Parts: sequence; C-alpha cells; structure tokens
Amino acid sequence: MIKVFAHRGASGTYPENTKLAIQAAVDIEVDGIEVDVQSCLDDYVIIHDSWLDRTTNGHGKVNSLTREKIQQFDAGNGECVPTLAQLIEWVGDKTLLNLELKHTYSLDKFVTEIERSVSENKLSRNNLLVSSYDHHQLMWLKQQLPWVKIGALTSSIPINYAEFAQRLHAFSIHIDKNFINHEFVADAKKRNLHVYAYTVDKQEDIEQMLSYGVDGVFTNYPCNTKMILNSL
Repeated sequence: MIKVFAHRGASGTYPENTKLAIQAAVDIEVDGIEVDVQSCLDDYVIIHDSWLDRTTNGHGKVNSLTREKIQQFDAGNGECVPTLAQLIEWVGDKTLLNLELKHTYSLDKFVTEIERSVSENKLSRNNLLVSSYDHHQLMWLKQQLPWVKIGALTSSIPINYAEFAQRLHAFSIHIDKNFINHEFVADAKKRNLHVYAYTVDKQEDIEQMLSYGVDGVFTNYPCNTKMILNSL
C-alpha cells in the first residue's frame, strides 16, 4: 500500500498547518504529516506563505514579525500559527513528520532545535523527513545532521531524472503530480529513492500515481484518499 501524507495536515477540512488540521491527521493514522516551516524574527513557525494575509487575519511578512505577534492572529477557526516546538510536541512519534523548509534562515538554530527534540525523546530520527526546493539548504543540512532523511522537491522532469536527488544523498523525491512519468519513477527506484507525489486528491489522479508506481502521495483530504486507496 502506498503511503498517505496529510498535506499541511488535513488541510482540505481544517485550517492548514494548524493544530486542528494536524490532530485530525494524527487521529486517522496517516503515514505522515507534511507541514511548512518558516523563520520569523525569533523562532520557526508553521505557515506556508511568506505573507500572513492568505491564511490568517494578520498582515505583513512572516520574517519581519516576532512569534508573539504572529500568534496573536487567527489562522482559522480560532487557531493560531504554531511554532516548530509546538508542532513536535503535538506529533512526536505518532507518525512521520515531514518538515518542508520554506523561507528559513539561521538553519544552525533549526539544527539545534531538532537535535534537542531528539535528545529529549520528543522525536525519533526515523520519524523525521526534511524537504525543500532549496537543494543548497538540504545539502548543508545533510552535512550538519548526516542521519537526517531529506526529501528533494521538484516541479520539473530534469534531463537526468533523479540524479540530482541521489547527489544530495536524499531519502526521497517529492514531485508535482503534473511533472512525473514512468521513466522518472523507474530512474528514481534504480537509485534507491522513494518517490512521493503532490498534491493528489482526486481518484483519477490517485489511480494515475498508482500506475506510475509512486511510494506515497501528499493529499489535502487524507481520510478520503485512504478510503479511495482501500477501495482499489
């Protein structure tokens, strides 16, 4: 059975990247939860956009505000924007946690927080996957934390297929469902890479990804996606 990752939590039903969406995904026992990590002035927060306007009732850029200020805003249904530390407290080792680095700075602090969470048994190494479109950040992170599993994000079909991810010593490739084919998946498998496709919600797309042989899908509706997969 392919793995089901809740994209920003169960974001099709609850406000994305909030405790409600994350807890809903945990409750239905997804294989993993993908969330977005960004730097604010004094911490890491779980939010997708670089601006607050779409997902909260606040305004301004995430990286120009403090955690305290950001958490005053409503991220939907009375939820606030979580911090990375809060996220780890909620999820722990209940499922795999995929942290996608968005607009992140001072990654030395990120490394410190991850190491502390692992040492305090809040999170195990096996249950962490860090992904990004910024492959330079992934390379640096792998040098600092050789044990960490990294996922190389792409929305293209490179000339050399999955070679770029192999060079990064990646665990997985996370690829846009619109930029994937049999050749790409076959090449990735030859390089011992897992292939996860995003964002896959409709039955026709789920069946298409199955035909390609992907290892997992990111979905906004994990409960529905699990039901579809169980019916096939």
